[in-house]
Amino acid sequence: MDEVGGSGLCLGGNVFGWTADRAESFAVLDAFVEAGGTMIDTADTYLWRKPGNSGGESETIIGEWLAARGNRDQVVIATKVGSWPAQPGLSGTNIATAAEGSLRRLRTDRIDLYYAHKDDPDTAQEETLDAFDALVRAGKVREIGASNFTPERLRSALEIAERDGLTAYTAIQPHYNLMERDAFEAGLEPLVTAHGLACFPYYGLAKGFLTGKYRGPAVDSVRAAGAQAYLDDRRGPAVLAVLDEIAAGHGVPVAAVALAWLSAQSGVTAPIASARTVPQLKELLAMRTLALTSDELRLLAHVSS
Repeated sequence: MDEVGGSGLCLGGNVFGWTADRAESFAVLDAFVEAGGTMIDTADTYLWRKPGNSGGESETIIGEWLAARGNRDQVVIATKVGSWPAQPGLSGTNIATAAEGSLRRLRTDRIDLYYAHKDDPDTAQEETLDAFDALVRAGKVREIGASNFTPERLRSALEIAERDGLTAYTAIQPHYNLMERDAFEAGLEPLVTAHGLACFPYYGLAKGFLTGKYRGPAVDSVRAAGAQAYLDDRRGPAVLAVLDEIAAGHGVPVAAVALAWLSAQSGVTAPIASARTVPQLKELLAMRTLALTSDELRLLAHVSS
């Protein structure tokens, strides 16, 4: 599962139906594909928290866009099951039911990459893997992935799949960026390498902090609080200072530097990042032509450790 296209970026769909309305979402999706992007990441739970939403809004918008553009075969769709309060957990029954809902909202006959959105310790991993395997055998899902799994639970799931002859996870989606490194680098990266897993880190810009837009006066954004929390970390200002310097030297946005660093890390297939508008997307896509030097990579690793 490495079909991320010429953009080198997996487009996050968590803003569709949240901070981006239908028209804005369509514009971003169009611009992403025009730039060579192919992989779009969403989830059934996006975004039930917004007043007036109930869940599934992002999938619905993406499905409407796919139908309008007639380009289903040109894009890779990843979605998730297990964390929507309306359909929680990874029981066999819930996975089967949730998959049908996602297929309906996405207006497609298959999901390219179907993630367990988070671990479910109350359900036996054998039951979960049986359900995923049934979807793959039915042609409704191409590959399966694990998001927010500990190394121990991921290793266990891979062992069970091999033992029982079931479809195994081929991709992971960890929380990983310049400000959040330990969990992936110490525990998950060795598994990614050993098992040849694809890795698509989410929050590649640390909830927007690594764009550099949330360090001054209060910004009117639903993401501002989460992003500004990193300013209280001693590393935060230092990381932004180095990002500023490197971005100025290359003539690119700060966000592009942060994503280029992430993309260059061992085991990473492509980072996930979202954009509410086309100008925001263009800032992210500047990572395509950015080749950080070994000194720049080492400097960012140093100040963020």
